[in-house]
Amino acid sequence: MADILIDTHCHLDDPVFSSDFQAVLERAQKSLVGPIVIPAVEARSFERTIACAHSFEHGYYALGIHPMYVPNAQADDLQTLEDYLQRHLEDPRLVAVGEIGLDFFVPELRQEPLKEKQLHFYHEQLKLAQRYELPVLLHVRRAQDLILKYARRFPQVTGIAHAFNGSFQQAERFLDFGFKLGMGGAMTYTRARQIRRLATELPIGSFVLETDAPDIPPAWLESTQDQAPRNEPYHLQQIAQVFAQLRQISITEAIQQTTLNAQEILPRLGVLS
Repeated sequence: MADILIDTHCHLDDPVFSSDFQAVLERAQKSLVGPIVIPAVEARSFERTIACAHSFEHGYYALGIHPMYVPNAQADDLQTLEDYLQRHLEDPRLVAVGEIGLDFFVPELRQEPLKEKQLHFYHEQLKLAQRYELPVLLHVRRAQDLILKYARRFPQVTGIAHAFNGSFQQAERFLDFGFKLGMGGAMTYTRARQIRRLATELPIGSFVLETDAPDIPPAWLESTQDQAPRNEPYHLQQIAQVFAQLRQISITEAIQQTTLNAQEILPRLGVLS
């Protein structure tokens, strides 16, 4: 199998990429990045996400309502999501329901009534993932235990715990439920001791790689300017190198194994030649 990286979580449809989209793709391809999974964040962005994924050869997408967009979401957005899932279920580029989950890092999001609204949207989207037999891309910031509590109700649903930053015990519970853990830019910081311990000590079959571009810039992009630097998919190769160094394996083995892991958890990605 070719040594091709899969970026399992990249917001390539973000308007920040509109001015140099083709250049971003070319840099990614030169850095061994093949499939790129683009998660939607809100109902009104579904068309943009789908169009973006279909605009290049290895574009894939997920449809869902991100917890940080739940405060402005309407009740009928869940019906809109189901309508889109039904309409695009035969599209091989649709690989998951996402980005969904919970976010209790932002103080107002963990207060009522927004906490309850988040829980409702998360639960209903898990139901849709089960109904349409799709994996999920989970946003789990400061909410791992509640994410797991609700996921337990849907044992057929697996997927990726994106940007995982929980405890060793929480990580093992996600793995027991059949999930993979998304590792990206945060892993590249030496101060991220817990994430780096997870990346080093858990079985190599536990992980997929991601950029979350344009967010979560890796350590080498850390900026001294007023605004955060823009992350891009081509940084995934160097993220894979950090992963390989932490595990004391070759970059080839790191790429091949994480690619296999991504194909296992997102089966619609297919087999790469």
